[in-house]
Amino acid sequence: MAALQSLAPVPQLLHSSNGRSPTKGLFLVDFVGYCKSKRTRRKFNGASQPLRTSFPQFVSKAVLDLGPSSTDHSTPPPPTTTSKPQVADLKDIISERGACGVGFIANLDNKASHGIVKDALTALGCMEHRGGCGADNDSGDGSGLMSSIPWDLFNNWADKQGIASFDKLHTGVGMIFLPKEDNLMKEAKKAIVNIFKQEGLEVLGWRPVPVNTAIVGFYAKETMPSIQQVFVKVVKEEKVEDIERELYICRKLIERAASSESWGSDLYFCSLSNQTIVYKGMLRSEVLGLFYSDLQSDLYKSAFAIYHRRYSTNTTPRWPLAQPMRLLGHNGEINTIQGNLNWMQSREASLKSPVWHDRENELRPYGNPKGSDSANLDSAAEFLLRSGRTAEEALMILVPEGYKNHPTLMINYPEVVDFYDYYKGQMEAWDGPALLLFSDGKTVGACLDRNGLRPARYWRTSDNVVYVASEVGVLPVDDSKVTMKGRLGPGMMISVDLLSGQVYENTEVKKRVALSNPYGKWVQENMRTLKTVNFLSSTIADNDAILRRQQAFGYSSEDVQMVIETMASQGKEPTFCMGDDIPLAILSQRPHMLYDYFKQRFAQVTNPAIDPLREGLVMSLEVNIGKRQNILEVGPENASQVILSSPVLNEGELESLLKDAQLKPQVLPTFFDIHKGVDGSLEKTLYKLCEAADDAVQNGCQLLVLSDRSDELEATRPAIPILLAVGAVHQHLIQNGLRMSASIIVDTAQCFSTHQFACLIGYGASAVCPYLALETCRQWRLSNKTVNLMRNGKMPTVTIEQAQKNFCKAVTAGLLKILSKMGISLLSSYCGAQIFEIYGLGKEVVDLAFCGSISSIGGLTFDELARETLSFWVKAFSEDTAKRLENFGFIQFRPGGEYHGNNPEMSKLLHKAVRQKNESAFSVYQQHLANRPVNVLRDLIEFKSDRSPIPVGKVEPAVSIVQRFCTGGMSLGAISRETHEAIAIAMNRIGGKSNSGEGGEDPIRWKPLADVVDGYSPTLPHLKGLQNGDTATSAIKQVASGRFGVTPTFLVNADQLEIKIAQGAKPGEGGQLPGKKVSAYIARLRNSKPGVPLISPPPHHDIYSIEDLAQLIYDLHQVNPKAKVSVKLVAEAGIGTVASGVAKGNADIIQISGHDGGTGASPISSIKHAGGPWELGLTETHQTLIKNGLRERVILRVDGGFKSGVDVLMAATMGADEYGFGSVAMIATGCVMARICHTNNCPVGVASQREELRARFPGVPGDLVNFFLYVAEEVRGMLAQLGYEKLDDIIGRTDLFRPRDISLMKTQHLDLGYILSNVGLPKWSSTMIRNQDVHTNGPVLDDILLGDPEISDAIENEKVVQKTVKIYNVDRAVCGRIAGVVAKKYGDTGFAGQLNITFTGSAGQSFGCFLTPGMNIRLVGEANDYVGKSISGGELVVTPAENTGFCPEDATIVGNTCLYGATGGQIFVRGKAGERFAVRNSLAQAVVEGTGDHCCEYMTGGCVVVLGKVGRNVAAGMTGGLAYFLDEDDSFIPKVNREIVKIQRVNAPVGQMQLKSLIEAHVEKTGSGKGSVILKEWDKYLPLFWQLVPPSEEDTPEACADYVRTAAGEVTLQSA
Repeated sequence: MAALQSLAPVPQLLHSSNGRSPTKGLFLVDFVGYCKSKRTRRKFNGASQPLRTSFPQFVSKAVLDLGPSSTDHSTPPPPTTTSKPQVADLKDIISERGACGVGFIANLDNKASHGIVKDALTALGCMEHRGGCGADNDSGDGSGLMSSIPWDLFNNWADKQGIASFDKLHTGVGMIFLPKEDNLMKEAKKAIVNIFKQEGLEVLGWRPVPVNTAIVGFYAKETMPSIQQVFVKVVKEEKVEDIERELYICRKLIERAASSESWGSDLYFCSLSNQTIVYKGMLRSEVLGLFYSDLQSDLYKSAFAIYHRRYSTNTTPRWPLAQPMRLLGHNGEINTIQGNLNWMQSREASLKSPVWHDRENELRPYGNPKGSDSANLDSAAEFLLRSGRTAEEALMILVPEGYKNHPTLMINYPEVVDFYDYYKGQMEAWDGPALLLFSDGKTVGACLDRNGLRPARYWRTSDNVVYVASEVGVLPVDDSKVTMKGRLGPGMMISVDLLSGQVYENTEVKKRVALSNPYGKWVQENMRTLKTVNFLSSTIADNDAILRRQQAFGYSSEDVQMVIETMASQGKEPTFCMGDDIPLAILSQRPHMLYDYFKQRFAQVTNPAIDPLREGLVMSLEVNIGKRQNILEVGPENASQVILSSPVLNEGELESLLKDAQLKPQVLPTFFDIHKGVDGSLEKTLYKLCEAADDAVQNGCQLLVLSDRSDELEATRPAIPILLAVGAVHQHLIQNGLRMSASIIVDTAQCFSTHQFACLIGYGASAVCPYLALETCRQWRLSNKTVNLMRNGKMPTVTIEQAQKNFCKAVTAGLLKILSKMGISLLSSYCGAQIFEIYGLGKEVVDLAFCGSISSIGGLTFDELARETLSFWVKAFSEDTAKRLENFGFIQFRPGGEYHGNNPEMSKLLHKAVRQKNESAFSVYQQHLANRPVNVLRDLIEFKSDRSPIPVGKVEPAVSIVQRFCTGGMSLGAISRETHEAIAIAMNRIGGKSNSGEGGEDPIRWKPLADVVDGYSPTLPHLKGLQNGDTATSAIKQVASGRFGVTPTFLVNADQLEIKIAQGAKPGEGGQLPGKKVSAYIARLRNSKPGVPLISPPPHHDIYSIEDLAQLIYDLHQVNPKAKVSVKLVAEAGIGTVASGVAKGNADIIQISGHDGGTGASPISSIKHAGGPWELGLTETHQTLIKNGLRERVILRVDGGFKSGVDVLMAATMGADEYGFGSVAMIATGCVMARICHTNNCPVGVASQREELRARFPGVPGDLVNFFLYVAEEVRGMLAQLGYEKLDDIIGRTDLFRPRDISLMKTQHLDLGYILSNVGLPKWSSTMIRNQDVHTNGPVLDDILLGDPEISDAIENEKVVQKTVKIYNVDRAVCGRIAGVVAKKYGDTGFAGQLNITFTGSAGQSFGCFLTPGMNIRLVGEANDYVGKSISGGELVVTPAENTGFCPEDATIVGNTCLYGATGGQIFVRGKAGERFAVRNSLAQAVVEGTGDHCCEYMTGGCVVVLGKVGRNVAAGMTGGLAYFLDEDDSFIPKVNREIVKIQRVNAPVGQMQLKSLIEAHVEKTGSGKGSVILKEWDKYLPLFWQLVPPSEEDTPEACADYVRTAAGEVTLQSA
């Protein structure tokens, strides 16, 4: 524990004793030594109790071998002017991920003081929980502070050195990280001085920055640079802008000169400016002020400060990546970074501005793939700023708001819309969740991304200081001095002009920027919109010709029938079930289209997936095509582009683009010639195609159309796979600096599914005309079969135009979903962003066409790819090809088709073995698996041993092996009650763990059975084969994004709690349960309405970034301190980085799922095309955690297609401690793989809710017990063969692997080196890791409350108690643990006492979470995000302190996502709430005085009253419950999402009573001024309320005015 010494002296150091603020000094005591291990000292009842936590006894100073090789610092070498630009590489990008806490403080009178710096450091200390700590718990991921330059401090130093005092107007100050070694440092300084001289600047002096190295953590010290300041005099410029520009040029030249030196990567400028300076480092936030003694000096004065605490998920955070950057402090994640970097680099050739005097070349490159996303956004913004834009304008261009469907902007600020329209075609948005703070020394400001997925609160005090922060309560503020309190909503900006002292709120800022040029006029005169053209009304070719083309381009009958025809008839993507159990395309023996080698990447943890279903209003598929001019020069010609409303074109629209003279379009045919042989032909043709594209663009062409359309197919001229052609041309034009001059459009036969469109757009196409798919739609509609089905009413009637329109609609909806999985809102940002991973293409192919994408296992060469293409093409010419399309069996299993891992033969053999308990039958099953064709990556590996075999008797027993087994998270609802309970009982018998899936659990299952007779129990009458002592509870209880069934009692009855971030079969999407599966029983468990389909949101409400996941883990540890918390992730490149962040976030278990996991219902493209193999994900996770010294903190669990002991042993050898079985556990209990789970018609009642089918369920718990014991015995046999006695001995021992000698059909170029590599073993054995205690939250306020004798007596004996307590923002999830104790003892409703606790102050996140009935909690002050998360009862009141300086109903007093998943209780808030209020509320009642966007989203019950303004998109996905909104200025209706709810006045008397009584309760509890005015003038206000009513509530007395006449008796009951 030596590494965790307490940092007692903080307050004395930070508060130089000038007696100014005694209160602050006291306040700070609370934050002493506050880090991941949460050692707080708390003042409570006057007695200070220093508390310690038991932290797992890490070897804190584990020395990692971090040689110079692995610490590649800061900027890479900028290319010399001659070299070609380098494309951004995904490998660099995914190794840097970060999220954070930020804020700024600014004095409006521009008065510099030391107090502002002190306040910033205090606030930074209160943000500590938003940051991450390394394995040594002392190296923070980074913190920093930007302020104006403290001239007094520097002049004082100069004076002592005998240097003349600095001329403020002409001096620049550089804060520099230099190489540590003396001789290298001298060289670096020499190089810097030379360049300043060359530029005519005079170096006045170097100042070593005084630092205290004693307090730096071990890892941070390893990489700590030498830190110095340089002072230079700029003589030849007078204006601030010119001086700053001159310093910028110098810095760029120095970076470029350094890039060719050995020490180049160790030189970094934190800042070089005449206005601002940045102090930062790899430090925990409360250490920053101790490390830099300058920050403690009273001479360090500034009028503003921006502060930042970083939480980086990757291992080796580097000093230069701490923030703030030179202009920005960024909390968030840029999801489109790879595309942004590629486009920035393509722009380099066209960027020109007179301010640079033709020196643009010397400033390149503008981006740097090795830096973090924040560093790159910063350099783009800085470049625009130095080119003469204001900081606000730069950020409006880079991070525009979702202005398209915005009622207020469209009507009141049309000029702002024009500004965004003008820039939309010139700069693709840097898209992703982001709170950005910026300052150039003259203005300070903040802006939020279009989704508003980062908290940002601001307040202003009467002494003219403005504060912005990620959380409220980070500074002690006297409430009576606060004159304004607000929050930044999605896309909003606030800016402070330090010189004039003005504060500009959102629209004022934007209006000022937008009126600087006549953008509206330019857009109107130059921008052209492509007019929609009607679809063709008959087929062009005859059926034979269509068939030949479909064969040549690789269509199968499944593609046509299951995909294209479904889309044409229903207008949506087809749904399917089970997982993807066919071999990866590269392992398959059948030819695949090139697209099948690509898997979509998706967001998990470090950034959120977003919601295309309910929050589509911020998303757009618009594309601009044409030349993108120089963005630095503003003028009408830049607007000369064509707007397409969607990237899917029909033949007519393509035709009209080809006629557009301004675009000078050119069609490039994409065929390759093989009459001289296949070898080399494809590659040669690609080079020719690239040259042709190059020539066309140089001759002024602005639109390249790559087309594989031809009148006649020729046998010796097959088409190049169109994705390959697009990628090659796109990359070629980027490297030649021509990409901005033209757009690429694709006219192709080989594109029909959403995944294929996404691939083409992701690798550079702006739009696609899928001519063969449209022809196929027409052919289908005209066929006799379809006509008859429609005539007989078996299928809804659609016209031929409608069928094609449906197809396009399905594609666009599918594209939105694919964008949203990565958290991207705009197609223009997705275009060219390459958000894919490649499995099975070799380096030569990737480098030419998909440069920068990851292809970790290598694969096909050009010639092998050409042969695969050819194998489709020849089918169109051979005589013996059938007259109909072949069925490859890629989706459904069929005899003679593609091999499926879960096939009928396998399930028959398994049933026989487990039902007869027959060992020889099980060995037949093993034999069947051993003889299968290569299906997964692990089939290419076998074991070798360095020991001789031992007798099986010496190996650890099966009973201890089965305890490592778990079953998958299958929800009750997706599978039947019988299956769910049988699996749970079986797992409990063997000591393994079953998983509840999402959807709660019936309390009847929590008690052991004691009434079993002959295998039957009256408690669970539908099951057979039971024994006394069985329990049907699931040891692992899942908390998914829908929060269905998550109540305090559910949580406290779990052994483990699993947070589901992603699911193997559909990562990046929420679960879906078809309406016909929601029976009355399921609806009761989920607190929803029977028959209404349930769609879970993607996990972005409270898990939208790494620090929010850490918060949810904290909440769960709070409510149930005995349960380990697991986080379920899906394998993809970069998962190691994500897992490190999760481990730092205090998770106990990390589960890695493979892409082949099963599902009850999911879109086909998600099942097939997202996620990676677990072998790669597990290897990467295990190795990254070891490199970071974090592997001992977490248990690794893996699942995805496990079927046997071989799989278990393989996973163990790759590093896993526990093993999950999903589909195979269902098969063992009776599933026959009919693959119709999504229809509710399962023939054996495994995945159906229909009573008559469930009666057929054949399984008994014993079958599954037998299966797992057989698997364990198989593991024992193999261990004995290898000569090892227990699993512990082989976990992580990849040296026991060797590649199998096996020849694949397609290629011999696969590289398994990554799976076979080894980085060493954990320090503990797997059993020690599995047996360690649950990670704790450290000392928390709840424990102190529970230790209070009065409170514990009240809980024990159901009494009434009153308490008042102080609370600070570091007290998080307060009341959660108390609620857990009450729920464990009394269940969700049994507690008869009353705990009346009042808190005063600023509450931390998740205040009042999981409350149970009998808890009445009051907060006087304010709160952060997630207030009242998942409460199931009780009462929560939040009200501001007495006599505040602001008007309570105008102030934001609670944060985002309040009442998430609440199942009861009441909440009253005097003031406004943030975004997503009452999301997924099931039964709670709430009154609040205003909310942000997405209020009542996904609500399924309860009642919400809003007495004030709301944001957009109210009631999206609201399927139950009622909501009342006061609308005083007729602005409400356009803000409602009309998809489900109906809007009406409050006419029903019962509804009026409900509304009035809730407002009365609100006034009584909070003293609300607004509420009492409404009650006083009830008759005036009642007609101004709207009531929102979902269909399921239309007949209730509250919503239906004529209810009284039909059943008067019931109404009196209702109101009584």
